[in-house]
Amino acid sequence: MAKANTTELLEALAAEIGENVYIDIAKWHLYLSNAKLHTLVAEQLYPLITSNTVNQDQVTKVLKSIPIKIGGGRSELPLIDLLPLQCQLNLVDILEKYQREI
Repeated sequence: MAKANTTELLEALAAEIGENVYIDIAKWHLYLSNAKLHTLVAEQLYPLITSNTVNQDQVTKVLKSIPIKIGGGRSELPLIDLLPLQCQLNLVDILEKYQREI
C-alpha cells in the first residue's frame, strides 16, 4: 500500500513539476514535461521531501547534479544552468507543498 502511495505521489509531483517548471533557451520556454525531464527531476528530488530537507540549497545541489545533453549529446549542462531563477523558486515552492502534505 505504501508503495502505491509513493508511486502516486511521485506521479503527481512529476506532473506538477512538468507543468510549472521550464528550461529557458533563447527566450523559448520548454516545460519539463515536454522535455521528458519531469519524472527524472521528481525522482531525484523526492528524497528531499521524505527526509524533510527541502530548501533552496538542497534543491540547487540536486539540480546541479542532473546533466542535460545538448547539441545531440556533444555537450552537457547541469539542469540548474537552464532554469530561470523564478522556475527554481517555483520548484522549491512545489516541493515544500508536497513536504507539508506527507
